[in-house]
Amino acid sequence: MKGIADTGFLVAFANANDKHHKWATRIAAGLTEPLLTCEAVLAETAFHLENAALALAMLHEGLVALAFDCREHLAQLQHLADRYAGRKPDLADLCLVRMSELFPKHFVITIDRTDFRVFRRNKRETIPILCPPER
Repeated sequence: MKGIADTGFLVAFANANDKHHKWATRIAAGLTEPLLTCEAVLAETAFHLENAALALAMLHEGLVALAFDCREHLAQLQHLADRYAGRKPDLADLCLVRMSELFPKHFVITIDRTDFRVFRRNKRETIPILCPPER
């Protein structure tokens, strides 16, 4: 599976007490290549886990690979920030929307079903997401 990792997925994977931990570990067990992500997601992950070393270990051990440089996409990120200003998106979400445009065959793996059902890539296309089952 080709995927783009969001913060919630990485936090759930690393935190055995997270309600989505089992789902995240099942997803991770089926991976055959690193999930793509960005530095903003890693920073959020380190913050939520209160453990920068653990977030960096995900990168070092190949769970994720950095595949995005904000400097190269500033105009597109600003456009997305303006477009979704009413939702108050964070930088990580904007980067993931842009990454979905750059890697159209990849699912965004997230627990944030609400925002990613609203966000659109290339202005109109839904973003393919992989989320935990709704209860």
